[in-house]
Amino acid sequence: MDTSFYDRINGDLAAIAEQGLTKPERILLYAQGAKVVVQTPGGPREVLNLCANNYLGLASDERVVEGALDATRRWGAGLASVRFICGTQSIHKELEAAIAGYVGCEDAILFPAAFDANGGVFEPLLGDRDAIVSDTLNHASIIDGVRLSKARRYRFATSDIDDLERQLVQARADGARSILIATDGVFSMDGTIADLSAITELADRYDALTLVDDCHATGFLGPQGRGSPAFRGVDGRIDILTGTFGKALGGAMGGYVAGRRPVIDLLRQRARPYLFSNALAPSVCGASLAAIGIARSDEGEVLRKQLFANAFQFRSGMAALGFELLPGEHPIIPVMLHDAVKAQKLAATLLEAGIYVTAFSFPVVPKGQARIRTQMSAALTPEHIDEAVAAFASVGKALEIIS
Repeated sequence: MDTSFYDRINGDLAAIAEQGLTKPERILLYAQGAKVVVQTPGGPREVLNLCANNYLGLASDERVVEGALDATRRWGAGLASVRFICGTQSIHKELEAAIAGYVGCEDAILFPAAFDANGGVFEPLLGDRDAIVSDTLNHASIIDGVRLSKARRYRFATSDIDDLERQLVQARADGARSILIATDGVFSMDGTIADLSAITELADRYDALTLVDDCHATGFLGPQGRGSPAFRGVDGRIDILTGTFGKALGGAMGGYVAGRRPVIDLLRQRARPYLFSNALAPSVCGASLAAIGIARSDEGEVLRKQLFANAFQFRSGMAALGFELLPGEHPIIPVMLHDAVKAQKLAATLLEAGIYVTAFSFPVVPKGQARIRTQMSAALTPEHIDEAVAAFASVGKALEIIS
């Protein structure tokens, strides 16, 4: 046995712990919701949940749960196969049509996870004569997907439209056949919404394509919750959309790529995560279909209004206390600590005070940018928000983060 290998691994773990970068898993004992029951050293504890991607509060909605159960009863637990062998059911096609129609695309293809969608989209579509111009703060799944492609790689500073244009000029000068601009619709660590209007204008000027990862937007951002392109008024001008059913649209798992039909057809033939992964479980499809139905309904509009009212209330209360917040209008509201150890301490102490939040530090965010990323949900009430702000005030003063 190579004991030096295990010594090295243990040393890496010790260094992570010493720097305050350990990311502990907290065990939830019941369903996701505005409040969750967490297993703690002192036993189960109900706490207010401010760190889930459960934007519309649908993760434990009875209709979404029933959708999952109905699909399981009819279609079984799973397919025991990949899609092109014997793993495609009509419920998969129904979900593909539903999500494509919701986000305004011709067709869509399902993946086991949104990470797989981004990991599988670039390599089949672009070769070594092509170029990808990617925002520097794009999600890790985009970064990994770009690495798997043979296309030439260019990066532009986050949300810096002038730098994007410089990279497009360079890619054209280097003789790129096709150029794809790739960006998050919403940057998940900051809550910044990409300037898709300016990006699409440049794409038109330089005859480039656009890809937007809309995981933190679909279901609740923009008119009818159709995502960041709708929010920025560029519906129909984005070539490829990737997204998830694991956040606002039910909170389960699974990803998709949506776009024009020829693009989706080629991905069915060549996207490796699609070709070599089991089909999405029927339960996930049933839950996601139910969630899309709610998001597209009048009730969805009510939920979106509650979500953004909660975000405004929490942001206003925290700013008044003197916490450093990243500016924005998204339900992601980062509370900046900059120091990883301090962020971990704040999260742990807030849990003792009945508030469940998570500290984010390197490598999830850049060094020196440690934070508590709070996330609002339509499941939260105004009273919940007041409770959370009061806890932040008490703990923040005790830890001398605010005065």
